[in-house]
Amino acid sequence: MQISDNKFFIFVLVILLAACSPAEEVIITPPVETNENEMDPPTVVETETEPEAEPEAINWENWYLSVPIDRGNGKATSIGYEDIINDKLTAEESEYFYKNDDGSYTMWTKFTGFTTSGLSALGDKYCRTELREYWRGNQDTNDNWPMSTGVHILESTMQVDFVEGNGRTIVAQIHGKESAGISGNPATVKIRWNSGMIQIDHYTKPNEGDPWTSNYDKKVDFGRVDNELFTFKIKIEEGKLFCALVCEEKELNIEYTEIYDYVGNGYIHENYFKTGNYFGWHDDYEKAAQVVLYKVVTEHR
Repeated sequence: MQISDNKFFIFVLVILLAACSPAEEVIITPPVETNENEMDPPTVVETETEPEAEPEAINWENWYLSVPIDRGNGKATSIGYEDIINDKLTAEESEYFYKNDDGSYTMWTKFTGFTTSGLSALGDKYCRTELREYWRGNQDTNDNWPMSTGVHILESTMQVDFVEGNGRTIVAQIHGKESAGISGNPATVKIRWNSGMIQIDHYTKPNEGDPWTSNYDKKVDFGRVDNELFTFKIKIEEGKLFCALVCEEKELNIEYTEIYDYVGNGYIHENYFKTGNYFGWHDDYEKAAQVVLYKVVTEHR
């Protein structure tokens, strides 16, 4: 065979071998589905921020404090709000009223004889460590509100630590005020802690010509709180008294309940709120009561 014939044979053989070889496999990867509307969340950079200051538990400009210490004339001592917020109470005053580490205020009292109306003998009047309201903050005992107009609310959050003696102390009040042409200073509504029971003691309409006094009062057992934290609410609306009570530990949440229609029964006194520890004991100089006040809210509109 000639050389040219050999070259031809080799050429044909290469073509045949190529034709018989398997084709290279091609793998096609499908595209990944994406949601064009979805975006990665922005990176959050944590920064330290100053915590918001807690609101003051009591607006002191609307109150003054009475403690059963002789102010020099045989009457209880009145302490203005400036001395309270500037921590200027004397050592003796601070036995009856002081601020705790958690911002609450302890109100301790016993019978000393020194009351807001003057020196009292054993068995006569009661002593108190109690706040008295100035409605508009005018620091004037004539700064009082009527029941005939507006809505007037007091909410006191407190805890009674102990009450010795007869187990009774008044923790909130609506007190009437003598004014021009209107005589008498009735303790119109008294909210009493009575051996753990919250009791509403309220004056009702007197006989014709008689003043509003405890001779015509009625008592309503409203809810048992014992020594747990509670909030008592008093509201005057359209001349009517409504009360409410919250005590989580006792699972109490009593909504505003109508108690008495004052204006409808001829009540015309101007008034102010009180809250604290008005100890219902005057039989000796030893027994004491202690209330811790956490928050006081008033509203007049």
